[in-house]
Amino acid sequence: MIKKILTPFLLVLFVFGFSTETNAQFWKKKKKDAPKTAQKPKPKPKKGDIQPYGKVVTKEHKTDDGLFKVHTKDQTYLFEIPDSLLRREMLMVTRIAKTANGIGFGGGKTNTQVLRWEKKNKNILLRIVSHNVVADTILPVHEAVVNSNFEPILFSFPIKAFSKDSTATVIDATKLFTSDIKPLGLPGTLRKSMQVSRLDNSRSYIERVSSYPRNIEIRHVKTYFANKPPSNAALGSITLEMSNSMVLLPKVPMKRRYFDERVGWFTRGQIDYGLKAQKSKSVTFLDRWRLEVKDEDIEKFKRGELVEPKKQIVYYVDRATPKEWVPYIKQGINDWQVAFEAAGFKNAIIAKDPPSKEEDPDWSPEDVRYSVVRYLASPIPNANGPHVSDPRSGEILESDINWYHNVMSLLHNWFFIQTAAINPDARNKEFKTEVMGRLIRFVSAHEVGHTLGLPHNMGSSVAYPVDSLRSATFTQKYGTAPSIMDYARFNYIAQPEDKGVALMPNIGVYDKYAIAWGYKPILNKSAEEEKEILDSWILKHAGDPMYRFGHQQATGVVDPSSQTEDLGDDAVKASMYGIKNLKRILPKLEEWTSEKGENYEELSTMYGQLLGQFSRYMGHVSANIGGVYEYYKTSNQEGAVYTHVPKAKQKEALQFVINELFKTPEWMLDENIFSKTEFSGSVERVRSLQARTLNNILDAGRMARMIENETLNGSSKAYTLVNMMSDLRKGVWSEIYSGRSIDTYRRNLQRAHLDRLNYLLNEAKNQRGINRGYFKISGITINQSDVRPVVRGELKRLQRDAKAASNRGNTLTRYHLQDVVDRIKTILNPK
Repeated sequence: MIKKILTPFLLVLFVFGFSTETNAQFWKKKKKDAPKTAQKPKPKPKKGDIQPYGKVVTKEHKTDDGLFKVHTKDQTYLFEIPDSLLRREMLMVTRIAKTANGIGFGGGKTNTQVLRWEKKNKNILLRIVSHNVVADTILPVHEAVVNSNFEPILFSFPIKAFSKDSTATVIDATKLFTSDIKPLGLPGTLRKSMQVSRLDNSRSYIERVSSYPRNIEIRHVKTYFANKPPSNAALGSITLEMSNSMVLLPKVPMKRRYFDERVGWFTRGQIDYGLKAQKSKSVTFLDRWRLEVKDEDIEKFKRGELVEPKKQIVYYVDRATPKEWVPYIKQGINDWQVAFEAAGFKNAIIAKDPPSKEEDPDWSPEDVRYSVVRYLASPIPNANGPHVSDPRSGEILESDINWYHNVMSLLHNWFFIQTAAINPDARNKEFKTEVMGRLIRFVSAHEVGHTLGLPHNMGSSVAYPVDSLRSATFTQKYGTAPSIMDYARFNYIAQPEDKGVALMPNIGVYDKYAIAWGYKPILNKSAEEEKEILDSWILKHAGDPMYRFGHQQATGVVDPSSQTEDLGDDAVKASMYGIKNLKRILPKLEEWTSEKGENYEELSTMYGQLLGQFSRYMGHVSANIGGVYEYYKTSNQEGAVYTHVPKAKQKEALQFVINELFKTPEWMLDENIFSKTEFSGSVERVRSLQARTLNNILDAGRMARMIENETLNGSSKAYTLVNMMSDLRKGVWSEIYSGRSIDTYRRNLQRAHLDRLNYLLNEAKNQRGINRGYFKISGITINQSDVRPVVRGELKRLQRDAKAASNRGNTLTRYHLQDVVDRIKTILNPK
């Protein structure tokens, strides 16, 4: 093939007779004119290849330097993670930052997750770390624990580049916050209730990412398709702004302090397989700030002198807070200094103003180094004090108290209804600045208590005898409860003649004791070795109600001595005083709420508040029926933990409800108020109040406890279910035994009684017993218990008695009783 190509070419050369010289010149010229050989282009980097730093992080990127560098450009966020932070544990706290009506609340925490950044080949992995199950690393069982708790991967990021000095790794973190990563977004409970199907990427985006020295803050807007959105239903979707705070955990965890249920505390828990117990065992330890004695002050501390801690607890009051309220919020914070003095510290907690923008333009309440009372322009009538703590040790890392503007309306309404009968300062639509300021100080101190680790202590207020709360000497010294962490709001017991009484609680005896128990350093002792000393501190005050802790009860009240909104050791007596004051307020309600040129909206609101307060009294009293006291003890203490409320007290409680509520409370039926606030509703309002309390008394769990009490202690000591049902029937249906006509209110109450009996006989379900802190439910297998036979017997008795009385009274009374007979027949024999 080559030969065929060359031959014609050689012939052409011979014909033209090119000389060797000419030929040489020709080729020389050709060589000179020939273009230079082009260099081969470098291959383009393949997708996923690690690139030079300058190609990834360009001059167009805006860099925020903090815990690690965050580079931002065109809605893309690059994280430059130092190698020193790889494998360090970080706490991701997820909150709802901004929301719509019915979707949680702004500032509400939805999830916490410990994370760890880890390099694997050409990727950075973000792993979820669990501290729920542990064992000491030196023990053989540690290997089994690790193998049983392999850390799941939350997200994997291709490495984009290494820093110029090769000490940091660059990744694109954008998709972590634009994708639907469930632990970082809308919580599962809300997804389920609103029937969320998926994320709408076109309406979701990252708002911003900010880097601080110890934390990264991410704000991202999420829009989800939802079949049942609570607001703007026509859109078929919900939009909210989520906040993710990624907080670096300390290298060396703080020493723990182990929990004891006799002192209330927010806690953490783990299952520890490394203990000597012949089973896995749960250990629980306190959430608390790291308060330590300075090395140079240890001898002073040992001598009992007050010392300043190595690091103070500092709260800054948000710059957005109205100036008139700042001093009161700060005072509520500083009020806790007296409690920390009981723990051996002075100036342990202080309130400060934040620096101005001119003083420090970079200062931010999102910086985890600062704990802030944040003032939120929100219609939510509340305040709350959440905190962020290290799951390994319980160390509180920071806390932001959320102060919603409308908490003032809540304070106004409580203070008005509970104290206006004796307190001229409460008899206004708007309070003086110093009056509202004192209320704000009270709430500030309460919320700070939560951020220090203290939960509600609803068993505190029962420590004080009711009549002591009418004493100026006693209340000025002790306040209205031994703990500001109780819901012992304002002194509704004091009567007009009780001059000079205190109206609210302060930092009390229990608060000082609890802070000392949780924070006082025990030097040169391990967490295990501390237990014996901590136990001795509790036993020193055993049996003294001033030092008692009682849980808040979230699923109905079992223990009547640990209730919300109550005062004193006798609910019947306290409520009697409270009702006397409500009767004093009602005739003055229009005068104290009206303002020239305004309508009667405030009158309507405060009348509703008055009825609500009355309803609370009924709840405080009725909880004694079938009640069981809970006083925490350990095995080295004598006496029972659980005891039934005495028979006479239960019987007295039912009779009080019959007299004050089931006999129509005509004093609250104010025709003048009705004529100015509503076109109808007074009859329904009374029915609702009565039915609510009646259903509470006829609760299946309460009835189960009464059956159990009789079984264990006999009818001589127990208020039996049969006796209670008989007393209730005679109170609700007194007219059929006296022959009197039955008015509208009583007819409604009697039908409500029938409805509840019908529910118990035909509809009530079995209940599984729960006894877990806040949650207490008495278990009952209703169809195999005495409840239904007793209810059936009551219905038959009522049917017989109503039939006998159905020919007496006015026409409506006769119709009512004839209807009652027929209704009971249907209840006993449903189709």
